[in-house]
Amino acid sequence: MAKAIELPTSASIPTRRPWLDRLRSVALLGIAAMAFEALDDWHDRHAILINASESLPTWALLVETGRFPARGDYVVFDPGHEPLVAKHFGEHPKPFAKIAYGVPGDIVARDGARVLVNGAEISRLKPATRQGEALAPGPIGRVPPGCIYAGTPHKDGFDSRYAAIGFVCRDRLIGTGEPIL
Repeated sequence: MAKAIELPTSASIPTRRPWLDRLRSVALLGIAAMAFEALDDWHDRHAILINASESLPTWALLVETGRFPARGDYVVFDPGHEPLVAKHFGEHPKPFAKIAYGVPGDIVARDGARVLVNGAEISRLKPATRQGEALAPGPIGRVPPGCIYAGTPHKDGFDSRYAAIGFVCRDRLIGTGEPIL
């Protein structure tokens, strides 16, 4: 005797739901758009800086914009366009990376060649560059609001200890740096 073939019932046949497929596609596109926007935002606020000088112990920094530095942070800034800066670094100098030794309200002072922030020695002044050009001492007194004292422990550092750099204020600050190499 021949076996009867059992036909599927409507309950056992999967129902195609095109609206669910569209919903999944829209959700996937939304997630992709949010991920792209987050990546684009991260890209707009971050960069990698290669430090070509000997003034810092690190030579590569991940730079983040939009945050005012705290004491001890690595900072990246536009060195300005003073004649000494332009002579040694060009009319359009690359950003400098230093350390925020002084923040608003801190006191910068000098004792001879010693430069002090809140009474602690952070560097020493030199009278001239390696090429023999006179170096004018930088500002002393209270670090103004929106500014920092940017420096380096290196004996030949070109930083806020000299007038050509001075206090670094918000209009010259690019961002804070995290050492990566």
